[in-house]
Amino acid sequence: MFDEKVLQCFLDKQLQLYPEPVAETLEEAESFLEECMAVVVDSVKEVWDFFEEEGIDLDGADEESILDAEEVFEIGDGRYLIVEG
Repeated sequence: MFDEKVLQCFLDKQLQLYPEPVAETLEEAESFLEECMAVVVDSVKEVWDFFEEEGIDLDGADEESILDAEEVFEIGDGRYLIVEG
C-alpha cells in the first residue's frame, strides 16, 4: 500500500508529529502507517477533502495552513501522506 518513497518520507519527518521516533526501518514504518490507517493523497485538494470528510473545522484555513498541519507529510512528488496522530 505504501511505496518506498512514502515510507522514507515518514521515517525522515516522523518527528514533526511524534516527540520521538516510532519507526526506524521501512518495515516498521509500513506497519505503523497501516496500523494508523494513514492515507496517501495525490493533491492539496485531496488533503482538504480528507480533512472535511473527517469533520475537521477548516473555517479560516487556507492551503498553506492545511499543508503545515503536523499530520500532513509532503512526499516531494506532489503526493501527501496524512497520518492521524
